[in-house]
Amino acid sequence: MSAFGVLLAFPAYSGEPLAGRASVIDGDTIEIHGTRIRLEGIDAPESRQTCMAKETGEVVRCGQKAAFFLADLLAEHAVTCTEAGKDRYGRTLAHCEVEGQDVGAAMVRAGWALAFVRYSREYLPQEEEARTAGAGMWAMVVVAPWDWRKGVR
Repeated sequence: MSAFGVLLAFPAYSGEPLAGRASVIDGDTIEIHGTRIRLEGIDAPESRQTCMAKETGEVVRCGQKAAFFLADLLAEHAVTCTEAGKDRYGRTLAHCEVEGQDVGAAMVRAGWALAFVRYSREYLPQEEEARTAGAGMWAMVVVAPWDWRKGVR
């Protein structure tokens, strides 16, 4: 591929926020206008991931619940994302807001995502808040999404 071809394949970030209606891919990934966006600083359970309710022992599709929570949060609202870079899969990493609310913070505070401390410590206060409240996954026996992807089940 020529240098020119490389430039076309990896366009420079324009500095303009990406905004519009978002489609939810999973609990930490959305798509706006065909651009796949991974929410910076959080990690939600994978779509197929299950957890176990601490009180009842019931198996819960926590990955699906995380995606549903994100879909409800975004609903019919415009989402505005500010690019923070690219991940190793080429997805855009971004901080996103809906109606002035930080989407990553909301996911972690509700207990449907964890602070992805390998890359950022930004959402640790929200994680502590969720843990203390027993919100979302904190009411369950759960394997951290990064461990689940490695086969720890």
